[in-house]
Amino acid sequence: MRDRGVRSQAARVRKERKVWGGGAARLLLGLVVVLAVAALAVAPAFAAGDPSGSATGGIADVPAAQAGHPTFQEVAQATGHATVGINFVWTLLAGFLVFFMQAGFALVETGFTRAKNAAHTIAMNLMVFLVGAIGYWLVGFALQFGGVGRIAALGGTPPLSGEWSLGGWGLLGHSGFLLTSGGAYDVGVFALFLFQMVFMDTAVTIPTGAMAERVKFAAVVASSFFISMVLYPVFGNWLWGGGWLAQLGSRLGLGHGAVDFAGSGVVHAIGGAAGLAGALVLGPRIGRYGRDGKPRPMPGHDIPMAILGTVILFFGWFGFNPGSTLAGTDLRISVVAVNTMMAGAVGGFAAMVYAWLRDGKPDPAMMANGVLAGLVAITAPSAFVNSWSAVIIGAVAGLLVYESIRFFDRIHLDDPVGAVSVHFTNGLWGVLSVGLFADGTYGIGWNGVGAGAARGVTGLFFGDPGQLVAQLCEVAVAVLWGFGLSYLFFRTLDAVMGIRVSQETELAGLDLPEMGALAYPDFVLRSAETAEVPFGHGRREVALEGAGYLGEAGASPSAPS
Repeated sequence: MRDRGVRSQAARVRKERKVWGGGAARLLLGLVVVLAVAALAVAPAFAAGDPSGSATGGIADVPAAQAGHPTFQEVAQATGHATVGINFVWTLLAGFLVFFMQAGFALVETGFTRAKNAAHTIAMNLMVFLVGAIGYWLVGFALQFGGVGRIAALGGTPPLSGEWSLGGWGLLGHSGFLLTSGGAYDVGVFALFLFQMVFMDTAVTIPTGAMAERVKFAAVVASSFFISMVLYPVFGNWLWGGGWLAQLGSRLGLGHGAVDFAGSGVVHAIGGAAGLAGALVLGPRIGRYGRDGKPRPMPGHDIPMAILGTVILFFGWFGFNPGSTLAGTDLRISVVAVNTMMAGAVGGFAAMVYAWLRDGKPDPAMMANGVLAGLVAITAPSAFVNSWSAVIIGAVAGLLVYESIRFFDRIHLDDPVGAVSVHFTNGLWGVLSVGLFADGTYGIGWNGVGAGAARGVTGLFFGDPGQLVAQLCEVAVAVLWGFGLSYLFFRTLDAVMGIRVSQETELAGLDLPEMGALAYPDFVLRSAETAEVPFGHGRREVALEGAGYLGEAGASPSAPS
């Protein structure tokens, strides 16, 4: 009987829940219907929206003393302000893209180096940005752009009017130190600073790859100040700041003077030259070259990481090159973007096929470096050439990077990531390609030449050999200034503090001795690689511990050797 009562009570509860649940649902549905009807009834009381956007923005949005009735002067003022505003947004967004390239460089360099040095390598890539930004803010920007004069796309930049010159030839700027001197507290100047600072940082980053796995962290700190405050901005002034290389056209009739649209020479060749000098002073890594002089493989520990970094760099390059117009209102940006894309794609493809034919395998590392080589090469000519020229420039770059890497290995120039071949070799090729392939469709008035002419920057293949001469001058100065001064700097720094880690540190890995932290603390690094090192009055064979193979702590030693 008790069970029957319990079951009866449970049935009543279920019935009540059903009744109340159904009632609540009907109440909620009714409320929704009432609200919908009310909304439809009230809707006519409000102004209609603009779903297409065609009616949004008009004369009422033009700032005017009498709202809705602007004068011609007020309309012109608003138009000019909007134009410069578009350029500001474009320049800043492009600068943000270039900044993101720092992540690409960090991944490429770390992936192409061994696991025992991963924390050191990636930390260098962060540190150089921090140091470079400070050095460029203190001194570099003023030396480079202090006398650039009017940049119309950014509203005129009136404070940047101080240039030291000799006989009319520009040498150095002297306005804008600490973004303060000479009235540099200006919106246009600040926009230019951000965009150019991330360009400078690319040049500062390049040497870290060439010197990786044996350079002291402190030495890279010092070299980053040197590049950001002296090496890069001085050369940059000569090309982009109104300096003497840019004046070769207006003063000597050599084309439009040395032309380097987005920096194959200013950024990449200079950064690559510093990397070349640093690698020479450091010498090769222990065990890199055998008794027979042939290079011994020291594979990077994470090829997927390096490939991802390459993709990020490719993406950032769409800020690097099109952004160098400094103007979202300059419709040439579409040509620049497509040329950039094609040269990078063809460069990677050419390097892949060439390595496949020469070595029997397509080689993902060479493919990645081919992409970067094509992008570096098209950086200077990207605004001045057609797409077929971009394809040729990229293809040559893909072949050049392969042969350049092999050449430097033959002379025992140890470059763990191929930075010198990508940036120095192909930076110079990019500068020369302007003098060969520029087709005259863009750049009228460039560097103050031919403002009333019908043609812009024109290379040898389109009728102006003078432009090629000007580009050869840039190449020569980039080598002499970029490599020559960097070599003196690294030699001096080596004599003062020593720029290479000890033999013990190099063999063990730079992470703990230099950084106090391991990139992979949960893994054991193993390798059967050996190398001869000095010992007493002779030499002995030692194991290269931690050369890059990873295994979980406690796992069986099954990694390849």
